[in-house]
Parts: sequence; C-alpha cells; structure tokens
Amino acid sequence: MARSRNLRKGRWSEKGRIYLITFTTKTRDPIFQDLWLARALIRCINQSPHASTLAFVVMPDHVHWLICLDGQASLSRTVQSAKAISSRTINRINNTSGSTWQSGFHDHAVRNEKAVRDIARYVVANPVRAGLVDSVGEYPHWDAAWF
Repeated sequence: MARSRNLRKGRWSEKGRIYLITFTTKTRDPIFQDLWLARALIRCINQSPHASTLAFVVMPDHVHWLICLDGQASLSRTVQSAKAISSRTINRINNTSGSTWQSGFHDHAVRNEKAVRDIARYVVANPVRAGLVDSVGEYPHWDAAWF
C-alpha cells in the first residue's frame, strides 16, 4: 500500500493535458490473453466519459493508455472509473467477483505536444518489444488516433 501512496505523490490533473497511463492486473495474471476479455476492456476504456483515448495497447497483464483529460474529473478519478467499470465487466463475463486490477497506476504527463505521436508509436509497439509478435499489425489489441 505504501508503494501505491508513493505513486500519487506529486500527481495533479490538468484539463486538456495528455497523460500516459499504465495499470496492471492483480498479481500480474495474464487474463487478457483471452480475446473476449481484452475486447471487453477495450470497449470500457474507449467509452471513458472523462478522457479522449489517443492510443492504447492491452498487454496480457497490463494496459498502456494514452489519454487527453477533459477536465470533468481528475486523472485519478478517470483511471479509477475505467478500472472499476472494466473490473465489473470482466467479473460479469467470468462469473467472478473481486478486483481485476492492482491498486494504483503509473502516469506520465506529456509536456511536449510534438512527442505525442512518438509516445503513441512506443505504446502500440509494446507487443513487439515483449516478443509477443513480430510486427504491430499482428497484434489485435491496440489502436491509435493516427494509424
């Protein structure tokens, strides 16, 4: 729990700011190897009422999500909402209960607008770097506004 608190130190939310968010499944379970669970998660993050999705990749045990915060809710509230909605959806599909996600998340505020496309490319290339596929086009669980 102390580590989760440390992640929040210095965190602030700014309307219109672009953030790269990473959150991880509880105990790093690779639940998103399941096509239906990965697609359900994608629907949840794409329907976030508080942020515009610029890019994402759903890895087997974590998510990278590049968003533009709309200012209607804080960054923490936006991520909490996405995690809660997706957890309920995944539990409904699996007929289970409990949390899907580790507490907390990692965030990086993008300060250089010119870097956004490079960050999006980095995000969607994660499956290649992880050795899951040979090219981005082979991996089904990603999208970006520019591709």
